[in-house]
Amino acid sequence: MMQRKVKLNAITCGALISACEKSSTWNVAVQLFSMMPKSKVQSDTITFSAAVSACEKAGQWEQAWHLLLVMAESKVRSNTITFSAAISACQKQGKWEKA
Repeated sequence: MMQRKVKLNAITCGALISACEKSSTWNVAVQLFSMMPKSKVQSDTITFSAAVSACEKAGQWEQAWHLLLVMAESKVRSNTITFSAAISACQKQGKWEKA
């Protein structure tokens, strides 16, 4: 069988994090996201949004909110998807004051 190495970059990380969201493994998504800097992969709007969405789907509003704050500190531009996922995570857990 032929083996190929997949280059780890923001695109592959985003795909992996999104796959974790779809398989309801938010904790793995966050773990993958947090490993990106160690792997010298720059997080971007898409990877942040995917991680926030994974947390939102699992009802992890605190983690979603934390990622949104880290995103702002990192000066990564957020978008409608990021904000919608963070707001939805807070709303699902009755944390209207955060939203």
